[in-house]
Amino acid sequence: MRTKALLGLAALAAGALTAVAQSNVYSLNVVGYVNIPLGAGVKTMIANQLNTTNNTIGSLLPAPVPGTTLFKYAGGFSTYTFDPDDLVWYPDALATLNPGEGAFVISPAATTLTFVGEVLQGALSNPTPLGTKIIRSSMVPQAGLLTTDLKLTGEPGDTVFKYAGGYTTYTFDPDDLVWYPNEPSVNVGESFFLVKSPTATQAAWVRNFTVQ
Repeated sequence: MRTKALLGLAALAAGALTAVAQSNVYSLNVVGYVNIPLGAGVKTMIANQLNTTNNTIGSLLPAPVPGTTLFKYAGGFSTYTFDPDDLVWYPDALATLNPGEGAFVISPAATTLTFVGEVLQGALSNPTPLGTKIIRSSMVPQAGLLTTDLKLTGEPGDTVFKYAGGYTTYTFDPDDLVWYPNEPSVNVGESFFLVKSPTATQAAWVRNFTVQ
């Protein structure tokens, strides 16, 4: 058993090092958890950045505060509420929250959401369709600057909207080829709205990631 640190990961549960076919090839599975604090009645953009065998809200968040509401966006919002009587997600507990996706959540009481799972490694690709408003997040639990650290390629006209009680807008300037007014910084467990320019060329957020 061996553990490794990951930038931005709340805590590391285990690192399993397994020999394959008695060779010198090894597979390192890094498992951990991420805590996301929520204020009472505060709308927060969240992300699940740890992969499991079942990335549905019913499996990932089996017992949130009754009355918690989650909003997913796909051209419009779909609403899911944790029913205070039946203690199940309504209307559907099978809605996904995969690494790289994101959602809004509102809890009626202050609480902490905890996601547990495996850190994705290797060649990762997160679809970013051009000219479409979507919610996205890093596929791994890492904090940092969006392009410099998290490797989302900025292209002229790309826009990012971060939410914290109101929206802050960041645009990739077509003249200076930098984020304006500055490069957005993203926390572990945080998602954001992204609009890739219709004239952009990168329709996926691609990066190679390995726990060092």
